[in-house]
Amino acid sequence: MKSIPYRLGVETYCFREFKDNREVIRQMKAAELSHVELCGMHADYSSTAAFDPTLKLYRDAEISIDAIFPWGMSNDAAKEESYYACAKAAGAQAICAHFGPVEIESFRVAERLAEKYDVKVALHNHGGYHWLGSSEMLDYVFKRTSPRIGLCLDTAWAMAAGEDWLRMAEKFADRLYGIHIKDFVFDRQGKTTDIVCGKGNLDLAKLDATLTKIGFTGYAMLEYEGDADNPLPAIKECAAAVRKEFKS
Repeated sequence: MKSIPYRLGVETYCFREFKDNREVIRQMKAAELSHVELCGMHADYSSTAAFDPTLKLYRDAEISIDAIFPWGMSNDAAKEESYYACAKAAGAQAICAHFGPVEIESFRVAERLAEKYDVKVALHNHGGYHWLGSSEMLDYVFKRTSPRIGLCLDTAWAMAAGEDWLRMAEKFADRLYGIHIKDFVFDRQGKTTDIVCGKGNLDLAKLDATLTKIGFTGYAMLEYEGDADNPLPAIKECAAAVRKEFKS
């Protein structure tokens, strides 16, 4: 597996104001990024036929779809099996997943479909407001599910939940299938603001050391939600910061 600087990608939610994938690809190329986590606003995952035109665009641009991020999941097999089929068609490592509260037995659907299509499901820790933002709850889920269910660790949302994101990476090393490299600063009320990676509370050198220590081989995506109308300058800065700090 190539080291993170060479396989660094971006979550397309950063480009949420740009619905045309051609423009998303243009901006990715400008930032010299060739890997992507494709979120639901930039792809139709209702069937592989609906997804094929988007898949072709990214393949023609020589951009690897390392992960997909459909909108919220609830282990509805009839609706969500196509997500797994699309991930398989794209050659994605994982489906990054935002689940609302479900019973543990509900994850059997995700386990079965992930096994069928040979992909992983990476739960996204969406901060303290979300039930899977807690390392304690993630531990509870992982102890009761197969290794097909793992984590996409969002560094900034871990901070927002009061979690130690480095400890989370180590604790869940064997289930760490992806990472969102994202940084926050906080005001006195705890309100979050996106900032270029490494300029806030994210220590990129320590992140590099930790991921190297645990032998991380998952997907790695930049995520910056500021400047929605013009995110490219900050995305370029984020990419440059990661490439500078990561030794591997």
